Amino acid sequence: MPVRHLPVYRADQFRVVHGVNEGEPLADARDLVMEDIYQLAEASAPVRLGLGAEDESGAFHIAGESAVGVAGAPVYLDSLLTFMDASGETHEVLLFVEVDAADGTVHEVYAYPLAPLAPKVGYNLITIDPGKARARLAATASVAFTRGTHITMADGRQVKIEDLRLGDRVLTRDSGPQEVRWTGTQTLRASGPFAPITIEAGALNNTGTLVVSPNHRLFIYQRIDALKAGRKEILVKAGLLVNGTTVTQEPGGFVDYLQVLFDKHEIIYAEGIAAESLFVDPTTQPVLPGDVAQRMHNSADTPTLPGHELHPRDLASRGNAAALLKRISAL
Repeated sequence: MPVRHLPVYRADQFRVVHGVNEGEPLADARDLVMEDIYQLAEASAPVRLGLGAEDESGAFHIAGESAVGVAGAPVYLDSLLTFMDASGETHEVLLFVEVDAADGTVHEVYAYPLAPLAPKVGYNLITIDPGKARARLAATASVAFTRGTHITMADGRQVKIEDLRLGDRVLTRDSGPQEVRWTGTQTLRASGPFAPITIEAGALNNTGTLVVSPNHRLFIYQRIDALKAGRKEILVKAGLLVNGTTVTQEPGGFVDYLQVLFDKHEIIYAEGIAAESLFVDPTTQPVLPGDVAQRMHNSADTPTLPGHELHPRDLASRGNAAALLKRISAL
């Protein structure tokens, strides 16, 4: 499983300003009190929490490149919190707890907001739900297209993703024609990690405008290793390509996200460019119906995609990353 990088706030950045736990930082669910009012500290900025693969106990682990936490330490998904501001708008936050690997004591608590939080705003804690946390995390992790996206079929036809049916044969880069095993749709508030990325036609040599979820990885073949990645095949999340012009992210309203699943993780063609299909792992599995999830869990054939995945540090000094990737794919 690739490392996931989540923009989080540390517990001491999000404290109770009114209520039973007044003055206390965010804690794990056992110590939270309903209707306590929290506030984000002024000038707080999110930090990057890098999470590696889950183990058999359900714990993630702090990745070596994480900006916070102790590398290798276990991190547990604790619960889904819902807060309400004074206007009545709700804000969901996923709560992660890092523990000491030696004695299991809590080392740090992290808040991963699913919609932006603002400093000096009171957020009233109205629900604490451990049961829904995994499904919400799965939704943020899932790669997805949006309605109207044209997918290249095995016979060359361009079919809108919402019109795909079980058994339809889609062209894949590495496995030739492959049958669709499942398609799914989720309607989510288009904010925070759910706000879609719009890639204008031509920005990456795509034939039409492509709108995908921020974590959706696109496949780029550089004819020469211009990025010094050590290989010509690279993968990059759409969210890393935002430049404000040809690649944008505009939160607001709701978005229908559509996923497509094959017997294994594949590269398919959407609006003429290569993009990944849904990858099933313990994090994304909760978005699947029970029978489909079980079938995929029992499958031993779950290889990772070819290619080096680009991270923010790889593109930090590159300026317009979308323009660069378009150029090197055409060299």
